[in-house]
Amino acid sequence: MDIHRCRFVPYPPSAINAVAFSYSTVTKSQKGAPVRLAIGRANGDIEIWNPLNGLWHQETILHGGKDRSIDGLVWVTEPDQILQDGTKLVGKSRLFSIGYTSTVTEWDLEKGRPRKQASGMHGDIWCLAAQPFIAPAKHGDKSTNGVVQTGKKLVAGTMDGSLVLYSIDDDDLRFDRILVRSSSKKTKMVSIAFQNRNIVVVGCSDSAIRVYDMRNGNVLRKMTLGSDLSGGAKEIIIWSVKCLNGRDIVSGDSTGQVCIWDGKTYTQAQRLQTHNQDVLSLAISSDGSTIVSGGMDRRTVLYRKTSGAVARWSRVWHRRYHSHDVKTMASFEGNGMSVIVSGGPDASPIVLPLREAGMENHRTLSHLPQDPPLQSAPKSRLIVSWWEREVHIWRLKKPLRDLVNTTDGESIIEKNRKLLARILIKGEANITSAAISHDGSLLVVSTTSDIKAFYLKPRSEARKDELKISKVEVHEEVSKQGATRLQISPDGQWLCAIQESNRVVVLSVLRDSAPDSKPILHPKAIRLQRIERKLQKHVTLGGLGQYDRTITHIAFSPDSKMLAVADLAGYIDTWILGTPRPRLQNGMNGTNDDESSSGSEGEEEEEDNTQGLRWARNPKGSLIPKLQAAPTVLSFSNHVPTSKSAPTSDDETTDDYTLLTITARPQVLLINPTLGSLTPWSRRNPIARFPVEFRNIRDLVKGALWSGERVWLYGNTFLFMLDLSQDLAEPTQPHSSSNGELVKQGTKRKRGPDTGAGSKMEIGAAGPTKIIHQVRGKPIEEIPLDGPVSDPMDEDEISQPADESDSEDSDDENLGELALLRGAQGKATSESQSDERLAFWHTYKYRPILGIVPLDDEDISTNGVAETVSHDKPRETLEVALVERPLWDVDMPDRYFGDGEWEK
Repeated sequence: MDIHRCRFVPYPPSAINAVAFSYSTVTKSQKGAPVRLAIGRANGDIEIWNPLNGLWHQETILHGGKDRSIDGLVWVTEPDQILQDGTKLVGKSRLFSIGYTSTVTEWDLEKGRPRKQASGMHGDIWCLAAQPFIAPAKHGDKSTNGVVQTGKKLVAGTMDGSLVLYSIDDDDLRFDRILVRSSSKKTKMVSIAFQNRNIVVVGCSDSAIRVYDMRNGNVLRKMTLGSDLSGGAKEIIIWSVKCLNGRDIVSGDSTGQVCIWDGKTYTQAQRLQTHNQDVLSLAISSDGSTIVSGGMDRRTVLYRKTSGAVARWSRVWHRRYHSHDVKTMASFEGNGMSVIVSGGPDASPIVLPLREAGMENHRTLSHLPQDPPLQSAPKSRLIVSWWEREVHIWRLKKPLRDLVNTTDGESIIEKNRKLLARILIKGEANITSAAISHDGSLLVVSTTSDIKAFYLKPRSEARKDELKISKVEVHEEVSKQGATRLQISPDGQWLCAIQESNRVVVLSVLRDSAPDSKPILHPKAIRLQRIERKLQKHVTLGGLGQYDRTITHIAFSPDSKMLAVADLAGYIDTWILGTPRPRLQNGMNGTNDDESSSGSEGEEEEEDNTQGLRWARNPKGSLIPKLQAAPTVLSFSNHVPTSKSAPTSDDETTDDYTLLTITARPQVLLINPTLGSLTPWSRRNPIARFPVEFRNIRDLVKGALWSGERVWLYGNTFLFMLDLSQDLAEPTQPHSSSNGELVKQGTKRKRGPDTGAGSKMEIGAAGPTKIIHQVRGKPIEEIPLDGPVSDPMDEDEISQPADESDSEDSDDENLGELALLRGAQGKATSESQSDERLAFWHTYKYRPILGIVPLDDEDISTNGVAETVSHDKPRETLEVALVERPLWDVDMPDRYFGDGEWEK
């Protein structure tokens, strides 16, 4: 593989302003609850993550717009219900956000766009909380005025000192009334928390915490913190408040203090000075036994109660996980997990262990999206990247083989790249997806409310590095609905768009016979019907609804005659491009689909300009197995079947397409889509036979590239190669785990029952690194503790010296545990035996990877047009552009520097 290492492609990360879990805790009775993490960023995007018992899969992104930010997130999850037939209806989860405006927004997770907005006559909203639900008593829970408290309310605190109620009853969102008006306009409601359904605690900007009765708006108590420290501001700002199990109150303020307040008498019980600057965020455990605070000084501090006659809170330890302010955090406990997720201006979410704090490592999640915002036009060597509302088009002029062994290496590499165009998409919505044809002539960009297409053409033969960009018309009926995913077929004749997250629409791309003719998009879209899955109603009506049917991946076969899509539920739908159906006398098609189409004009209609071809559902599509988890990769290999006879599953050498899918579990499957079955290679090589380096990696696979029988898989921190022309070797003899339990041969070695963050800490990780052994009459002996150990009990945990690999990258520059652990597939005995093809290879040299896109189209090389390299063989090396976006290369806002701390 020839790799162009590109760091010039920009992708500015956006600060994290809010994080929220749909469930703060999950009991055994709620085992099937759909737990999701929402991360709100400063550019208006909301990322939806699935914890997946510690795998952390970024499923979708709800894109924002111009001058919008997400500054607060609240999930409202209704209580579970038992239906008459005994089945349990999981409570519906709804997501609301604020952005330092006077508007509250509800998001439609199924369609990936805002659902409703509401606003009132009040100031900008600074904090938002949901009134907790209560189980109704036998005669109803009546307040003093006789009203049964069953309504659903959102409570918002504003910058003008008001408490505002928003009603969310009957699946609606509307402004209700202003509950409290402050006498002073200088008072700002900064933070909010509920002690119980009727008591709300509000942290203000005037050195006070106010406790209100929700039923009548009366102030129950005002708790003051006095004046700020000497040399500080006159008034203290309470940035965060939390309630411990509905009892005591915890506050974090601008003096760096964490205060504990008695929940009955509303008096201060304890004050802890643990931060050098403002305490911006707080999180608590479900049982109220642990408090975690994050501050402007980058510290994350953990507190626990001391045992004894008088229980007092004390600081256990503090760490600096973030490189900037710890602005927000949220906790989750359940399903074997106990974690806290924090974020701030450094853009990377960090997962901390809560119950096992100090016993397990933390984990930093990627600041880059799971779906790479990167595309390429291999035939014209164009790279397209996008973020927010901007698109950049780059060109790498020369292949890598023309750049090596040159005298002026760095200068020629800098001259090899050129920014050809920057396109700013009109409108306010951020870009959801973009696609470019293989020849680089058609660029299509989508938002949630529009689809735009552009024709890219060199200005002249002498000015090939200058693009002339002209607009291609998209019919209004198609463009006004926007799209969440786009893909152009390899032959450039079809455009597939996913509308409303689960509708598959195909448009024909028409071109004249002239070579440089401008493409035309057919005005009528063809809606492709998916296989109707029998989903139980109590599943679709509760929880997240039909959010699992959101389509996240599109793939065309290399000859553009098969289309495949996959959704979060693990279902794969395929269609085949074939001859048109016979039409009856009334003009209707001769066959009917299982599912009726609705909601789109021009569905299932084709004109003569579609060249007499139509997309038909794959007859064996229903036989394709359902994936065990959401897919992260869906890709066709370069193989095109040549046999016209129907393939059979009994044949070992079946001539069929090969569809690769990788899930978040992980699970690597090769599927013959026209057969609806797994390939023989996939049946012989389950995930248990994969090398330990692949099975132990925590980051998910983001994409795949094909080079003949080899497939290159990449994630945020790794690059793997698998040779599908040979089977993976049998796993070696079983090792013993650190706790003395044997691991079955061929199974993944257990990391231990971690709680959703990082792996368990090594015993003695914080201890001495060497021991001085002295015996009377013998010389002093130093025994190092951090060197390789030959004890087989620790073979999987301690880095072992391994045989040299065929890679020049992994051993020289990455001496980590996984880089040193070489499986039998990744070893090369010597350079003299280099003719043997490796079944597996990997490196961790490149990180963090935004995406990898091909530059040299293999169709060109296999047709003999490409240059020959040596031995008169056609060039088989895959040429790619690998885009890295390290955070140290990103300009961050100014941060606080403590005493004795200097900027590097």
